[in-house]
Amino acid sequence: MNQQGHMASYGQPQPGYQGYQQFGYNSQHTAGVPTSQYGPYNGPVQGYQPTAVPQGPLRTASGAPPTSLPPSTAAQSTAYNQYGQGDVQNGPAMSDQSHRFPVSQPYMPGSHPMPYQQYAPLHSTAQQLPNQMAAMQISGSTNNAPPPASQSYGPPASHHQTAPSFPPTGLGSYTQYPTPLQNIPSSVPQGGNPPQHPFPGQPVPVSTFTSPPTSTGLTGSALPPPPGVPRPPAMHGPPLSGQPQTGLPPSQPPTGHYPPQLNHRPTGPQSGMPGVVTGPPTQGFQAHPTQPSQGLIPQQNGSFGQVRSPQPNFAAPYTGAPSYTSQPQPQQKRLDPDSIPSPIQVIEDDKSNRGTEPFSTGVRGQVPPLVTTDFVVKDQGNASPRFIRCAAYNLPCTSDMAKQCQVPLTAVIKPLATLPADEAPPYIVDHGETGPIRCNRCKAYMCPYMQFIEGGRKFQCAFCSCVSEVLPHYFQHLDHTGKRMDCYDRPELSLGSYEFLATVDYCKNNKIPNPPAFIFMIDVSYNALKSGLVHLLCEELKTLLDYFPREGNAEESAIRVGFVTYNKVLHFYNVKSSLAQPQMMVVSDIADMFVPLLDGFLVNVNESRAVINSLLEQIPEMFADTRETETVFGPVIQAGLEALKAAECAGKLFIFHSTLPLAEAPGKLKNRDDKKLINTDKEKVLFQPQTSFYNNLAKECVAQGCCVDLFLFPNQYVDVATLGLVTYQTGGSIYKYTFFQAQADGERFLNDLHRDVRKVIGFDAVMRVRTSTGIRATDFFGSFYMSNTTDVELAALDCDKAITVEFKHDDKLNEDAGAQIQCALLYTSCSGQRRLRIHNLSLNCCTQLADLYRNCETDTLINYFVKLAYRGVLSNPTKTVRENLINQSAQILACYRKNCASPSSAGQLILPECMKLLPVYLNCVLKSDVLQPGTEVSIDDRTYVRQLVTSMDVAETNVFFYPRLLPVHKMDMDSDDFPVAIRCSEERLSKGGIYLLENGLSLFIWVGMNTQHDLIQSIFNVQSFGQIDSAMTALPMLDNAYSKKLRSIVDMIRAQRPRFMKLMIVKQDDKMELLFKHFLMEDKSVNGGASYVDFLCHMHKEIRQLLS
Repeated sequence: MNQQGHMASYGQPQPGYQGYQQFGYNSQHTAGVPTSQYGPYNGPVQGYQPTAVPQGPLRTASGAPPTSLPPSTAAQSTAYNQYGQGDVQNGPAMSDQSHRFPVSQPYMPGSHPMPYQQYAPLHSTAQQLPNQMAAMQISGSTNNAPPPASQSYGPPASHHQTAPSFPPTGLGSYTQYPTPLQNIPSSVPQGGNPPQHPFPGQPVPVSTFTSPPTSTGLTGSALPPPPGVPRPPAMHGPPLSGQPQTGLPPSQPPTGHYPPQLNHRPTGPQSGMPGVVTGPPTQGFQAHPTQPSQGLIPQQNGSFGQVRSPQPNFAAPYTGAPSYTSQPQPQQKRLDPDSIPSPIQVIEDDKSNRGTEPFSTGVRGQVPPLVTTDFVVKDQGNASPRFIRCAAYNLPCTSDMAKQCQVPLTAVIKPLATLPADEAPPYIVDHGETGPIRCNRCKAYMCPYMQFIEGGRKFQCAFCSCVSEVLPHYFQHLDHTGKRMDCYDRPELSLGSYEFLATVDYCKNNKIPNPPAFIFMIDVSYNALKSGLVHLLCEELKTLLDYFPREGNAEESAIRVGFVTYNKVLHFYNVKSSLAQPQMMVVSDIADMFVPLLDGFLVNVNESRAVINSLLEQIPEMFADTRETETVFGPVIQAGLEALKAAECAGKLFIFHSTLPLAEAPGKLKNRDDKKLINTDKEKVLFQPQTSFYNNLAKECVAQGCCVDLFLFPNQYVDVATLGLVTYQTGGSIYKYTFFQAQADGERFLNDLHRDVRKVIGFDAVMRVRTSTGIRATDFFGSFYMSNTTDVELAALDCDKAITVEFKHDDKLNEDAGAQIQCALLYTSCSGQRRLRIHNLSLNCCTQLADLYRNCETDTLINYFVKLAYRGVLSNPTKTVRENLINQSAQILACYRKNCASPSSAGQLILPECMKLLPVYLNCVLKSDVLQPGTEVSIDDRTYVRQLVTSMDVAETNVFFYPRLLPVHKMDMDSDDFPVAIRCSEERLSKGGIYLLENGLSLFIWVGMNTQHDLIQSIFNVQSFGQIDSAMTALPMLDNAYSKKLRSIVDMIRAQRPRFMKLMIVKQDDKMELLFKHFLMEDKSVNGGASYVDFLCHMHKEIRQLLS
């Protein structure tokens, strides 16, 4: 059964919400928090201003060879960006904010299944483009202006005779399905009438329609349909306004007309359900909406397949995908990448539609704005999307439905996420000695979903339905709606996120914990000293000790500090405040590690400041003449662990290490770097640890609350897979600086170290995710340890770490009750206080697949797929992992096509509106270094990236796999906004431009060889392109507008990311350009990764195979 999806509104922008500040509970002071590292990506959009293209002639004689279509002039730029904008709406806002829209995108007419399809450029109407197998078509949106002349559609007529295996693509071969579209011409013209184009700049009312061009990719107007293709049903005249059409339910009347606006995002009604236009293109028709005309709403994911006006100065056009059949192929016209879904378009549309008003979390199952949109959150009973993001906000009611659609039910949870300054941190609730109120049966914590009954004397749990008594001190009367009178005075009854102070019952051994400690463990072998690391680090630590995390407004941090240096043996330092000079104690018996001193090893920074400074000055001198090249590693972690055990506290080890630990000691490793294993079945062993020693050590560390942060400075293979294991399982962070030199890499290292030491962190943590009856958490991805199936154990958890959780059905869900998720994190704060942070989220449930597909979030889906794949490489060949990813994604899209899309030819690719970027993002994951490495990528680099990505949140995976590319030569000097990003493809780069590319780990500025000299002078302070020094890692500080603006953009981007990105200057045709091009994700990669266009074709082939 085809489900015509319905669209639901997000509500209109409301005035007066700028910088919403949440009220305090009981006059509680709400201190500001540091600005989020994911601040505004690009800020408000300045609006595309497409460049005009010269007008060209149009030939329309029947049977004549096709010609280029006329362009959109600047005045007609409403034809670009036509699909899925929603700035202005037709009628009042609708109250229900809980859904996204189902607009799907058909591609490809062609009535026979073809072996491999290539994608046609799509206008927002349904333009046809030939390709090797069939014409392909994309529809589902409106277009009120002619397409640009820069793309020519259709092969010469003779091509249809040269390849007998292709169906004729004349008008007769188009099946006119009963698609509910407005203003489709009453009959297909039989020849020579040119389309009546509006004058440039003249609005095209929807109520008018024009004859279609007869030569748009068509070879004649009167060919009979090929065998097996039904003839198009006759349509008698255009449908009258308000009259239901064939296939259009009466609940979906046509909408009225609207004039396009000039040089601005088009506004007005958007197309609704997957409309499939299988006839020739018609200027001025409009796809039907899915809501009654009380008002259309902004599309979640913006336009699809619209042809934007060409951006100036692009390089030579893409030559088309390779042929996948052995038959001779007719020569192909260029397939326009502008015609397939654009990540940039979706991001910009979401910014303009959803970045202007606060996102209120009061409505159940509401899909939040994209991670790339800068928005303010108002907590009204569900956790902010900064804390929890889901892949689906409308869950299938049954496990059968979930199996059918294959959409993973996942949430990405970031319990300690940093909030922007204009959002209040979670309130702290103290219930005194009784502790938090909980359900008697399932132990869920009090939250807004609990139902109070019997006048407020009992409450029914929203998770397990058990009824519990309300303790006398917590009793409150109910109002006439059944809510407690104090509902809005208690965070746990009215907010999605809050904290409880935990009682002694929640502490280890029923003892209040001691404040945590930081131990700095410094490699003083020959390599570490020669690179300048030891000297640089010791200098920096003198000031860094003042920046330890502290509680609220505390004057000083409660965290204590200790120091160890090591090579083949370990040196402990007594820095007790009463000493005049630090004392060193050497432990050479590393087989049985112990800590030689208790008193004076972990000290208060301010009390022992003079002794610590003296030690930090002496360490580089003490080891300056060392010739020791061998190091140990296992005993270093053991020493830190023993020190924390002796002090009876949790803490973190900061280990600075340079070489593979080859010295005789526990945890000794051997070099197993073997390129011959790449792309074989044995490749998986390279991602696994060499020895079980570190697994056991990690388990001990987690039990003590000992987290390990590892800073690596290798000049060769160091086996990151083994050394990083303890870091990974204790919730720590790993940093890698290959071929480190203090002068070149010092800035990046010191910035990373500062941020790592200062960030918000919880120690000795346990996280549990509870769900309402019907689903349960079954799988977890991230940096942690699990000793059972429910508790995620973390020696420490910081504000950058995210945990991805997968849910499965264990019963049926109820549409009315929805589904509830509660994440509870028990942790010790940096002052030693035991706390519980609670995040609650309620989701909708559905019995119709269309409702599920309308409320998905592709970015979260990709986050899950990446983590699933990166875990898969531990036990499967990378080829198998890639195939599994493609297969599951194809099943998701095939299920949508089969069950939710309007009937249409099998030759069309139809994507759900919310998932139209799934192919491009999935291709980026498949081409990543972990899954498809080039020869130049080391196994250490792949393991490092694998470990980083495993604990990334949705915003980080989004930019890491599809980098942000900004044309900085187009900066607006009068605006604070970033220039609008462009798509990650070489053909988007102009030889006369300067571009900034970032992905959260790497930062490039690419300079075209024809860049204007005055621009080069303003930014680089040299006269010409040839004089630019590509070895520079910082832009010169110049006193001009361009230099200041570019440097501020670089600073703002760095502030948004958890890791400092070293700047690399890349000149066009320079040797570094190959590295830069590795990040242009829409292009073919040198290691065999497909281009976006080719992969979309491949996905279509996979979907068709599943459907047939």
